[in-house]
Formats: sequence, C-alpha cells, structure tokens
Amino acid sequence: MSFIVAIDGPAASGKGTLARRLAAHYGLNHLDTGLTYRAVAQALLQVGLPLDNEALAVAAAEHVDLARLDRAALSEHGVGEAASRLAVMPAVRRVLVDKQRQFARRAPGAVLDGRDIGTVVCPDAAVKLYVTATPEVRARRRHDEIIASGGAATYDAVLADIRRRDERDMGRADSPLRPAADAHLIDTSTMDIETAFRTALAIVDKARAG
Repeated sequence: MSFIVAIDGPAASGKGTLARRLAAHYGLNHLDTGLTYRAVAQALLQVGLPLDNEALAVAAAEHVDLARLDRAALSEHGVGEAASRLAVMPAVRRVLVDKQRQFARRAPGAVLDGRDIGTVVCPDAAVKLYVTATPEVRARRRHDEIIASGGAATYDAVLADIRRRDERDMGRADSPLRPAADAHLIDTSTMDIETAFRTALAIVDKARAG
C-alpha cells in the first residue's frame, strides 16, 4: 500500500514548497493538484473557449496528463484566476479527483497538496497536514514572489486577490477548503520554511514509525 501525505491550505501558505521538500526527502511522488485545474484552464484559454461552459471544461479535464504538468507555464496569474473559476464546477472536480487518486496510489506513495486532499481526494492518507498563515502574511509572500520574478503588483491588490481566493475556496458548495478532522495544523505565519519543514518532518516520521 502506498504511503500518502495529504497537504491542504489556502493560497501562499507555503504548502507547495513544503510538499515538494517532503516528497524529495522521502523519495515519494509529488503532485500539486492546483496545477491540474490550471492545466484545464490553460487548455481552454489557448483555443479561446469560454470558462463558464462545464461540458467543455470536463472534456479538457479528461485530456489532462498529470505526468506533463509544466509548473512554469501554468504559473501565470491569468491562468490561476481562470482555474479558480473552473474549480467550483462539480463535474470538473470529479474528473480531476479521479486522476489525482490514481496518481496517489502509485508506488511508493505520494505527497499531494491542494485544497481538498485530506477531506476528499485522499481521506485515508497516512498523514494529513493543514498549512495556513494569516492573509496579510500570505499576501506579502505572494507580492514578493511577483516582484522577484519581474512582475508588477501592489501589496493591496495582492491582499484583495488572496481574500477573494479564500472566500471562493472556502465558500464553494463542492469540496470547500477546510481542515480534515484529523489533520495536523501548521501555521506558518511566523515560521521560515526550515522551521515549517522540521515541524512537518516530525509529524510524518512519527506516522511512518507507527
């Protein structure tokens, strides 16, 4: 049976960096499930198809190849905005969740990060982490990332975007963002990545030993 670590949390909480480091440390496969929704969005945007047609979005989702997700190409802000609109569509979620579960079952196991991993995608995961931070801290991180990569943005605009994303993710009817009942909470508001990583390692090591 594959060893699965489920990591959930809001945008810019640090869950993606944590997931990649944990996967590398333990030799597990890694999937940023947010990229699967971004891939659907990109497929629609590239050919000028509307983002509000669920049937078209489902067709695009069925053709997403989880082995060929290009993080750099899918990280554009516009793709992320489009993806968050598609992520509220139940039929799209069903297709992608099935693909995500198949990925998680591959040996020797996987670290998946997203919004509904511990609650919906892998409710039987060996370890569930919920990584969060205050909206202000997350907005500062995202703003600094944008500036460092040569982009342009104001902190206030990024904060407003973070709050909108939170409201959409937590308020959707299908698979809302929330901690699983048995998830370990890691608040990274005052943590650097090393502290968060060591905190997560201790939780995962204990589960593996058990």
